[in-house]
Amino acid sequence: MPGHQLAPDISGDDSTSHPDDPAGVLRAERDHLTASRAALRAMREHAQSLSADAAGDWVSQQVLQGLLDQRVAALADHPDTPLFFGRLDRAGDDDLPLTIHVGRRHVHDDHSRPLVIDWRAPVSRAFYQARPSDPMGVLRRRRFGFHGGELTAYEDEPLDQGATLQESRILTEEIERPRTGPMRDIVATIQPDQDEIVRAEVTQTVCVQGAPGTGKTAVGLHRAAYLLFTHREKLARSGVMIIGPNRAFLSYISSVLPALGEVKVDQTTVAGILGDHAAPEAPAVAALKGDARMAPVLRRALWLHISKPEEGLLITRGVNRFRVPDHEVREIVASLRGTTRYGPGRAALAQRLAHAVLVRMEQRGESPDDRVQDAVARSKPVKQLIDQIWPRVTPQQVLFRLLSDGDFLAAAAKSDLTPEECQRLLWAKPARSWKSARWSAADAALLDELADLIERTPTLGHVVVDEAQDLSAMQLRALGRRCRTGSATVLGDLAQGTTPWSARSWEEVLGHLGFTEGAVTELTLGFRVPREVLDFAARLLPSAAPTLAAPRSLRPGAGSLSLRRTADLDAGLAAAAREAAEREGSIGVIAADAATDAVAAVLAAAGLPHDLLGPDGVPEQRVSVIPASLAKGLEYDHVIVVEPADIAEAEDRGLARLYVVLTRAVTSLTVLHTRDLPAELT
Repeated sequence: MPGHQLAPDISGDDSTSHPDDPAGVLRAERDHLTASRAALRAMREHAQSLSADAAGDWVSQQVLQGLLDQRVAALADHPDTPLFFGRLDRAGDDDLPLTIHVGRRHVHDDHSRPLVIDWRAPVSRAFYQARPSDPMGVLRRRRFGFHGGELTAYEDEPLDQGATLQESRILTEEIERPRTGPMRDIVATIQPDQDEIVRAEVTQTVCVQGAPGTGKTAVGLHRAAYLLFTHREKLARSGVMIIGPNRAFLSYISSVLPALGEVKVDQTTVAGILGDHAAPEAPAVAALKGDARMAPVLRRALWLHISKPEEGLLITRGVNRFRVPDHEVREIVASLRGTTRYGPGRAALAQRLAHAVLVRMEQRGESPDDRVQDAVARSKPVKQLIDQIWPRVTPQQVLFRLLSDGDFLAAAAKSDLTPEECQRLLWAKPARSWKSARWSAADAALLDELADLIERTPTLGHVVVDEAQDLSAMQLRALGRRCRTGSATVLGDLAQGTTPWSARSWEEVLGHLGFTEGAVTELTLGFRVPREVLDFAARLLPSAAPTLAAPRSLRPGAGSLSLRRTADLDAGLAAAAREAAEREGSIGVIAADAATDAVAAVLAAAGLPHDLLGPDGVPEQRVSVIPASLAKGLEYDHVIVVEPADIAEAEDRGLARLYVVLTRAVTSLTVLHTRDLPAELT
């Protein structure tokens, strides 16, 4: 749809085209895209031509070469992804270009003239936020439609006084476009409320409560990209990390940041940080280990390893003997205990004892210096005394003793745990030693807590935590330690909490992370899940999450939901999968974890190529069979849910799990069942 007369355009991309000639405008924009791609290619070739040999020494050369490699990777052109997706025609009351094309990264020609402006630049904010009531200096916003990397359409949106903000057909089609493969960025479709979150200050911790299809994951990833662009030097030193629920999820989101030009961001899971421990454990025990009350128990357990000094220190230097009496050693130990971490405390104790010896040397007329003090601190008598009263320990040693020694556990627990809870924590059959102990996933967070009590955990500049509602208090404490001097973006949906320790409020989550001043914001309007599907799934909310309001969807999705009761589940599944395969887009077949092998066998017998998704799986086929426990965070154009009652009954929070499963569909949801649906859905 053509708009009003264009503002002057320094790029000259459609200066010869009349706005009433859509074909001419489109041709000019395509020419600008071609020129932009050529310029990006020249920028990349220039970066490839640079050499690190100019750096002075080998270390500097390696660092510089690493930076150059990152620069080359960031300038890669993805043929199926357009370099720009929008354009702003501006009023021209500043020194900036009157016409700018907004895209995924900055592109300039050989005269340094900008051809594409990065979407994260301050001037690009108007593309997402401008409206007729506040045009932000913009006369017109233009959106582009693409197929692959080819520009196919444009749409103009006047923003001058008196204009009416209208729904964008191109924006709607981009949101609804079928997809296969990994998640793609939403940089062309970011909504104003999402943009506010993305551009929040780097010092601010933001918590996003997002219903299914509201784009919370994409918002978190784009916030990471925005912060890296805006605070490049700071975050390049301190680092940014994305933390997801499992490897399958990370595989799904893996292409988003590289497409935005950010190629050096660590993406991992909680297990990837804390250790991939997987010893089986009763849910009640895991829930207790994840309780925040374990923090003071662990702290006491560690410091209980310090024993009361029963003898003093004797140092012999030549013919001289210097003695520090036992009562003075006790005073030194008492002054250090609890004022430092356990590991540095050992080093400080050695120096304090050495200093006490140096005082006695000076009293005898000697003039010892720092070298003498260091020598005394490293001497055998000092080391032996410290090992006796302040022994060197590892997190594994402490936790092993705590979980295998009832008396020690009772002493550490005090009144924080009941005798029944202590008994629940104790191993029925402890391993022979801490070296042969098998740790559970819940133990991993306890080991990390102990490790931080012994030595300080290094911190990052910013951490993005997705599906945070499923993390225990101790896991949240572990993640909070990794950004204690930075900030975090916390993403999740309380309605999708499926673990026994799922959070009941975001204030609780922020408290465990150590960011009590964090801002909680809510995204309730969905753009991906059809309204018919979302309304059906929302019937579970009064039981799964009674405190949350039902989410809303912008897309009506008439005909997107199909409920099929069948006497022959296998035949019904094969038929539904074939129907979905005839339509465009990805297909996810979701069933209770115990049923996925049988579901995969049905698809194989029907001749339908598919992947059976595992925790570390990377799907290659268009059709994926997904265990219900791995569905969270994933998205498919067409979803087939097999026997919802089995999913609901598989675990204590089965209705929340079913809510997750039912909200994975973007285009269509087919529910197959032989058993009655859960009463909450009828």
